[in-house]
Order: sequence, then C-alpha cells, then structure tokens
Amino acid sequence: MNAISRLWIAAVATALSPLAAHAQDVQLTYLTHWAPDTVALLEKAAGAYSAKYPGVAISVRAVPFGDLLTTIRSGGTDGPTIASIYDLWLPALVKDGLVAPAPESVAGDVTANWPAGIAAAASVNGKVYGIPNEINVYALNYNKKLFAEAGIAAPPKTWDELKDAAAKLTDASAGRQGFGMINSWAAGVVHPFSSLLVSNGGQLIADGKPQLDSKQALETFQLYATMVKEGYSVAAMGTADANTTGPFLDNFVSGKTGMIIMANWWESALKGGMGDAFENIATAPIPVGPSGDKARSISYSWQTVVNAGAGEAQQKAAWEFLAWLNGPESGKNGASAMADILQSMGILPSRTSDVEAYKDALGRPFLEGYVATLANAQGFPIVLGGQEFSEALQQVVEQVQYGKITAEEAQANAQADAASILERAAQ
Repeated sequence: MNAISRLWIAAVATALSPLAAHAQDVQLTYLTHWAPDTVALLEKAAGAYSAKYPGVAISVRAVPFGDLLTTIRSGGTDGPTIASIYDLWLPALVKDGLVAPAPESVAGDVTANWPAGIAAAASVNGKVYGIPNEINVYALNYNKKLFAEAGIAAPPKTWDELKDAAAKLTDASAGRQGFGMINSWAAGVVHPFSSLLVSNGGQLIADGKPQLDSKQALETFQLYATMVKEGYSVAAMGTADANTTGPFLDNFVSGKTGMIIMANWWESALKGGMGDAFENIATAPIPVGPSGDKARSISYSWQTVVNAGAGEAQQKAAWEFLAWLNGPESGKNGASAMADILQSMGILPSRTSDVEAYKDALGRPFLEGYVATLANAQGFPIVLGGQEFSEALQQVVEQVQYGKITAEEAQANAQADAASILERAAQ
C-alpha cells in the first residue's frame, strides 16, 4: 500500500468517527442527585461509552437533591460539563447563560422522539436546551391492609371520601395519621397540593398570571386546613430531608400513614423499606374535588443539559454522549441505557421508543394509579421565577400544615407572593 492510499484510508476513518473533532482525550463530568446504586449504573453506562469511544472519559458526581441547583449555579461556566436538572430550573439557567442550546441533530431528535409537552419543557423560546429523561406524575398511594382493617372497601374518588377514609385510618393512640402531607421540601409540598388543585378544576398559573385567588384554590387550602384541624394529618410526621427521604417516607413504610400523594419514582424506596409488605401498597388517581370534573395530576420531568462555559470539544463530546445514552442503541431490547437506569428506580421513561420497549413492565400493579391519570396530567408551569414561585407556595402551604394560618389567609398570601414573584421575574 503506497503512502497516498494510507493517507486516504486514514482520512476516511477520521471522517466517519463521531469523535473526529477530538484530537486528544476529552474529560467530561456529569452531575446528578441520584443515590449510589443508581450512580453505579450511570457509571457503568459511561464506561461502556468510553470503551466504544476511547477519546472520551466521563466521571460522575452526585450531590443531594437539595444541593443540586446550588452546585450548578456556584460552579458557573466552570462547573460540571453535564448536569441533570428539574425542568422548572431551565428558564432561569438559560437566562443566566449557564446552559448551551442543543445542536440541530439533538434538537431534532428530541422534537421527533419525545411527546410534545415533554419536549416543550426542555425548550425555551422554541429552542431545545436539554434531553428529557424521566417523567413523573402523582397518584394517591394507600395501604390496602390498613384500608381493610378500617373497613374501607375502595380508594377514595372524591374529597368527601378522602376525608372519610382519613378519619377511619387515623388512630392517635397508635401514632397513625390517615393522610400524610410532606413538608421541608418544595416539590414534595407543592406538587401534591397542586395535584389536588387541578383535580378540583383549578390552575396554578394561566397566561403568565397566578390563579391562586380562585374558588378552587380556596377549597384546596380548606381541605388541608380540615385535615390538620381534625388530626387526620400531623405535620411532624411529614418532614423530608435533603435526600428527599426522612420521616414522611419512614411513616408510610412503617404503616403509620394510611394514605399519601406521591410521585411514581419512589417505588424503589418503598420496595427497599418494606420488603414483602410492599404488596400492601396500591395506587389510585387523585380524588376529585367539589369543583372538579375528573381526576388530574401534576406532571414534571427531568432533563440533562450541557454547560455553556465548557470548551467546544467538551460540548460536542457531551452532546454525543447524551444522544447515545438516551438513544435506542445504548440499552437492551430497543430501550436506551437511560431508560434501563430509570426503570431500576421505578421511574417512567419519556422517550416514545423507551415507553414502547418497557410496555409490559409499565403495566405492573403499582403504576396503575399513575397510568390511569397520565392522560389528564397537567405540567407544572415552566416560567421565569418558577422555582421562587414554588418555594413561596411551599412556605404558605406549610403554614397551613402547622396550623399557623387559616385557609383564607393562605390564599391571600399565596396569590400576593406569586403575583410579585412572576412580575419581578418578567422584568
């Protein structure tokens, strides 16, 4: 073979390599909030990618959920190359120039292969900035054994039935609350409250304006106030920690909480804590309020983004890795490696082909209540100021949980806080 032939073959090989732009090893860092066993699965997938494409090395770092956004922001453009984020954070991170827009190939993949609502949550002003992975919705989780002991034949479908079941399940002498409410964690407080609100025909935000001054919102605050006043819900039993575990989880696992509204992702935590007793747990759609017409839920998603401050080679390698990780060629039986990781936690994947690949697994009993409400789920509003809005509403709802303010005071405070936050964020 002459020199010209060797040069031609080398040039073709270089052109065909997805990592052709990387003249030397590229180091990527991936920030997440996942637990160690899940991080190990992500590291395994990253290792498989590096073995296939030796020019890229990927290290994974995990921090508690409560520290995730702070870690991303404090690192600035020198922070992790890739970060897993809650969709509510995206508009502000884009505004502050901390995340890079997806290249055309990735943006086209997201638009074509994810449901429109989920793809929209990964976009700002029509431009894609992230690759969606998990989607979460809320359902009523209840203990079938406690229901049977209390003589409750079926999960509540209305708020009146919810209150009646909570009364029957509550046993102060046994340290048991009928209905659990989470506190000390913004999403854990706001998403269940919002799921009840939308099941009562209400909304959080419409056309950029808060809707917490509605009749439906007042009725939702009143429901919470009643649960607390009657002793059906005890705030001290609902505390969450920075890892989104803690007493609220422990009390449900141990049978000290009869019902709670939670997202599908905690299935693995319940299995781990309950063992064989997990078979006592069932799910049902959110009970419908007096002003509602059907069971609804709040949904939210997560996505992975790339640091806008990373070098050109790093950004290119990061997007190529993420496209592979979330693509059908990286996992088993047509599913992505990301879907395999999510399913290990009991989390719903969001890519259309992943949902199809895991169709049988998604039909398991625990997910029945979630699947039943998925079609009527409403996405948590993705707006500038959304995180601050959520944290302000959290504080108001917690004041109701601890019996510090009335439902009427909560409504007035929540609406005033939200109006101020959204107006300021829009400036």
